[in-house]
Amino acid sequence: MKQSLTASSSSSSLIRRARLSPYLLALLVFTVFVVILHGEDFMCLLGQLDPSPDRPATRTEKKWEELPFSIGRTPEGCDLFSGRWVWDDSTRPLYEESECPYIQPQLTCQEHGRPDKDYQHWRWQPHGCDLPSFNATLMLETLRGKRMMFVGDSLNRGQYVSMVCLLHRLIPEDQKSMETFGSLTVFTAKEYNATIEFYWAPFLLESNSDDAVIHRVSERIVRRGSINKHGKNWKGVDIIVFNTYLWWMTGLDIKILQGSFEDETKDIVELSPEDAYRMAMKSMLRWVRKNMNRKNTRVFFTSMSPTHQKSIDWGGEPGRSCYSETSPVDNATYWGSDCRRSIMEKRCAYLNLQEAMESIDT
Repeated sequence: MKQSLTASSSSSSLIRRARLSPYLLALLVFTVFVVILHGEDFMCLLGQLDPSPDRPATRTEKKWEELPFSIGRTPEGCDLFSGRWVWDDSTRPLYEESECPYIQPQLTCQEHGRPDKDYQHWRWQPHGCDLPSFNATLMLETLRGKRMMFVGDSLNRGQYVSMVCLLHRLIPEDQKSMETFGSLTVFTAKEYNATIEFYWAPFLLESNSDDAVIHRVSERIVRRGSINKHGKNWKGVDIIVFNTYLWWMTGLDIKILQGSFEDETKDIVELSPEDAYRMAMKSMLRWVRKNMNRKNTRVFFTSMSPTHQKSIDWGGEPGRSCYSETSPVDNATYWGSDCRRSIMEKRCAYLNLQEAMESIDT
């Protein structure tokens, strides 16, 4: 932009001196054309593009655009989600299990006698760039006046609890609370007028496994086109993190309810896990497009790690499982052994999500 302005200024000066030489006039016209054609890009680079035509950008919104965690690819072209796990003794762990009262008792590894602490020292390292160290104070300030929500199954609940554990030490006891309302659990940082929430919805769609406590049913049934049943509780959030994966892995076809759970006679069809999962992805994307203001809301989807049940798949001894394994699989090409049983294996995940995005309006 600076070069364009300099060129334009110089051109204007030369034109005045040369009394609009045909060559200089052509250069001026070309410069103006480029500025008009790419004006929005130039304004973005200067930070002057108003995200909303109805109101000026606020200071909070400007800071929001600069936050590393709010984007997938940096302006320099680095994909934050493409990387590897590296050992880190200097900055890990970011919190100790014993210091966080919000971890469910059955998930307190140290309390239950886990002999090693290696799992606390792995840090994500993107290829080609570095993530800044986690700053709890900055995170809380960023969340001031906002709602952050995790939606999905117990994996996302674990992410939710970890986020709370990372932040709660900075908040005085009388300025924080943790409450549960059915499927919704809410951690409130009162001084910041901010909440971090978790909503239990293992399929995202309505299912017979939606009870936040009693959900271990033998025959799982998912209701087609029912995302609004839960979605009405997600509206208005500023940051939303979806996940769904493991509950689709029954080893059998998924039972899909065509009507309502209240119907006396239920119309049920069976879909393959891939087709059923694709159906859920389409529903989620449609809901986001219809109900989320993408200029003001950050939407993330958390996938699942590859299957890691047979150690021989990652070079271990035959007949063994992941028991006693204490470090990540050090093989960037490993994506599990069974695409059908592991929908989020690289090729299958790309096809499923890509097809869902391309056919979102069909």
